[in-house]
Amino acid sequence: MKENAEETFLRITKLERELWRQSLRVAGMDEVGRGPLAGPVVAACVVLPEYPRIDGVRDSKKLSAKRREELCEKILSMAQGVGIGVVDAQRIDQINILQATHEAMEQAIGKVTPKPDHLLID
Repeated sequence: MKENAEETFLRITKLERELWRQSLRVAGMDEVGRGPLAGPVVAACVVLPEYPRIDGVRDSKKLSAKRREELCEKILSMAQGVGIGVVDAQRIDQINILQATHEAMEQAIGKVTPKPDHLLID
């Protein structure tokens, strides 16, 4: 049985709390751009402090553009580290969208400082 978004969020935050209890640095990673037929795929890797308080962060697709911008500013102001990876449309055509997504994620991980001990990937 497939879990819903709320169940996924609760499961991930439970795991995240357990990792923090082990004194591990946790990074969250997600990508955008897999659906469109043109344009890049972009991945972000973000290290936040333990137990960050960011009300409203769940599913960015359900937020208005204004609210996404507000949350982006808040996340960036709290972040201990951020890495961004971008793979352009030409490269996607060469290697396929799945491989391009992995490449963008690897770029993002390579750019984030401090390096995370554990990744949570959406």
